[in-house]
Amino acid sequence: MAVTDEIRREEPRASVLSIASIVLSMACVGIGNGMMFAYVPFLLARGDSPPWVAGAAVTALAFGGLAGCVVAGPMIRRVGHARAFSCSMALVLLSAFLIALGFHPLLWVFARGLYGAAGNINFIISLSWLNHASANSWRGKAMSVFYMTYVIAIGVGAWLFGQIPAEGNLAPLLTIFFTTMAILPIGLTRLPNPPPPAKVSVDVPMVWRNSPVAFVGVLAAGGLSMAVQGFTPIYAAANQVSQGDVALLMLVMQFGLIFIQYPMGVLSDRIDRRIVLILVCLLISAAAVVALAVSFANLILLMLVFAVFAGAVETVYSIANAHANDRTAPADFVPLASTLLMCWSIAATIIPLSITLLTPVFGPKTFIYAAMGTALAYAAFVAVRLKFRETVPPHLRENFEMKSAQMPNAGALVEGEKIGSGM
Repeated sequence: MAVTDEIRREEPRASVLSIASIVLSMACVGIGNGMMFAYVPFLLARGDSPPWVAGAAVTALAFGGLAGCVVAGPMIRRVGHARAFSCSMALVLLSAFLIALGFHPLLWVFARGLYGAAGNINFIISLSWLNHASANSWRGKAMSVFYMTYVIAIGVGAWLFGQIPAEGNLAPLLTIFFTTMAILPIGLTRLPNPPPPAKVSVDVPMVWRNSPVAFVGVLAAGGLSMAVQGFTPIYAAANQVSQGDVALLMLVMQFGLIFIQYPMGVLSDRIDRRIVLILVCLLISAAAVVALAVSFANLILLMLVFAVFAGAVETVYSIANAHANDRTAPADFVPLASTLLMCWSIAATIIPLSITLLTPVFGPKTFIYAAMGTALAYAAFVAVRLKFRETVPPHLRENFEMKSAQMPNAGALVEGEKIGSGM
């Protein structure tokens, strides 16, 4: 008994420390991602590339993410979490290497698609592993630390891009460096591999039945996130904003997630989440109007506007996800997460493609109009749905958790019964 008690006393400490390897690995990945999110649009917008290439790179990134959602589960079932993580890192390295070779439009678009697939695969692996390793008593806190660390790392990566020469291949080489560093914590961790994930089916009718507001909200969030996060650096670079200021803009946008999403999430725990979703959509629309009116001559104000813009966009996913969980039985949490992730990825592919096709007609501000139109349309839909179902009492709701629409709760896509029973 003494040995057993000692093991039980040490196990929580070991679990808490061991998940640090996952968080540290994904922080390194986030720095590399943030650098490439700034580097590729900046060079495409400021270089001699055809106008369609920058938008095509955003679309390819989103389409690659959708492909990653499809292949992640079978890959993990075949080789396990640790080996699959190494494979996804290899794809990131290959993508950065292709970009480091020098500019060629089709090669860069392909590389961004490969990067999108690898990014979703390693994020799914990390969340699944983190879910399995975390105890129920502190899983929510672990997830919050994970998300916030990753988001801040993206901002740090964008900021680092502003400190190095844009010309040449130093940015992709640094991405290769940070991605290589990301392999080490996972390679050295003593954290055991989770069991092979259960096969999880996508169930669109169930999600629509339980919450049309959440279903449409995740679709809106996918389009909004890729529109704002993907096209803002292209828009800034096309307006002759300096490399350092583009990097600073992207860093400020990541912090908008903290200052907008958290208070809105707390508010949604106290009143009808649908009302909060309407407020968030109106905030997105207001930020879009100001973004259209303010010129780059007033760069500090524009950065603050885009921070609000990005933060509000990210909030749509988190609150829609919480609303879906409020109205879904625990036994259906896993297919719910799978379906929401697939919907997000599909919209995140279609909307950037549409913006790319329409930009030559309506100009570089097309993405702002698209975000505003999407937000207003979704707000109108939610307002109509308010008539059809009563509010879930606060004591019956799931607790709100901060999430980024750039990286939905993908862990459940390949997780088994543990997630459903632990929530």
